[in-house]
Amino acid sequence: MNSLNLDPHDSRPLIEQIVAGIKQRVDERALRPGARLPSIRHFANEHRVSKFTVVQAFDRLVAMGYLKSRQGSGFYVAQRSESGAAVNQSCRLERAMDVLWLLRNALQEQPHIAMPGAGWLPGEWMDGEGIQRSLRTLARKSGTYLTGYGLPAGYEPLRSLLARRLGHQGIGCSPRQIVTTRGATHALDLISRLFVKPGDAVLVDDPGYYTLFGYLKLSGARLVGVPWTTQGPDTAAMESLIEEHRPKVFFTNTLLHNPTGVSITQAVAYRVLQLAERYDLMIVEDDIYGDLLTGQATRLATLDQLERVLFVSSFSKTVSASLRVGFLACKYEIAESLTDLKLLTSLTTSEIDERLVYELLTDGYYRKHLEKLRSRLRKARGEAVRNLESSGLEIYQDAEDGLFIWARRDASENATSLAAAAAKQGIMLAPGALFRPQQEASPWLRFNAAGCGNPAIFRFLDEGLAGRDSGTDFDD
Repeated sequence: MNSLNLDPHDSRPLIEQIVAGIKQRVDERALRPGARLPSIRHFANEHRVSKFTVVQAFDRLVAMGYLKSRQGSGFYVAQRSESGAAVNQSCRLERAMDVLWLLRNALQEQPHIAMPGAGWLPGEWMDGEGIQRSLRTLARKSGTYLTGYGLPAGYEPLRSLLARRLGHQGIGCSPRQIVTTRGATHALDLISRLFVKPGDAVLVDDPGYYTLFGYLKLSGARLVGVPWTTQGPDTAAMESLIEEHRPKVFFTNTLLHNPTGVSITQAVAYRVLQLAERYDLMIVEDDIYGDLLTGQATRLATLDQLERVLFVSSFSKTVSASLRVGFLACKYEIAESLTDLKLLTSLTTSEIDERLVYELLTDGYYRKHLEKLRSRLRKARGEAVRNLESSGLEIYQDAEDGLFIWARRDASENATSLAAAAAKQGIMLAPGALFRPQQEASPWLRFNAAGCGNPAIFRFLDEGLAGRDSGTDFDD
């Protein structure tokens, strides 16, 4: 690979230069199918770049179909097939149909339907007044942001503010390590596009975030579920799964977990990071609900300082789902690659929205809004738990904070049939099967504490329980 020239003064990142150079040599047949590339260590030493840069470049080339990896042997030029590549890159929506079912039902305008299975706070709980106030402030400021594209990585003052906020959580990073996104889902999508290729095994929470499962299935990933306990991931099971499947990435939601409502303990967090170090595993920590937690919290990113952890969050759950402002924080080299991918897939994010969130965060009202939100949610949660238990449901683990309550009627029951019966009565429940990687049967249901105020929900549950005890077929 001596003919590959890397220029440190080139405006393109080194990763892109390596990818472009090898692609050109393969396209020109200077590198033939089956040819073995130098080892990562040898390539890095020869070209005076970091091994991390080489790994990222080679992984991109594997994802693009130019290289293939053989475990224990290295990287080789792949035999490329244009028709095969088209099949791999096609959008297989059928892989995500169960996820799409829940999303379609949840996002339709249905004011007459009770939605205890929804995944967000009611609109009237959000900071509409603060948004209006910030809009008025923003409207008085002129500038090209009103008509132009924003910066590729996002609005710089917001990224600086986010870096300071992360610092208060014990996560040290600079604005250069932060990339803004259109919500947390966009951040997770960018990460999966960069690091996951068809056929890869990927660790996910079981149960976990169903929209993430949809993204990963579209990419052709093999989802491997890590059982979630009342203390976080089951680390013994996690190690066995790592040894069996050799994944590169673990996507996990650590605080006020969706759907169980549980937060990871410090002991389990340390064990997860030990496994990541031992098996060279990258962790994507989704912290979208962290602002709803009262008091201290254990974050993987705090313990790891973004060495192996990519940290993802958003303001969609606390400020406004409509604004779609989220972010990710990670190593600078990864942030550069994700910024490039963001440019290629969506150009930039909305600077207007990002400036609006910046105003909200700096005018002093966001903190007060959070305090009010947490207090209101704790009260609603207490009432919902009492009503669910009165209706004969078992609570997985009761917690003081957070949006979600994981509950079941009977360990032998498949909650999908209960959800189907509820839908006929205008009640949208979220059955546990939707939160499992392969939609396996589950007796559990996810309840939104803020969405359980309608008495019809508990009348339905009471009638269903009474029908089961009397021997009545509840689906009839």
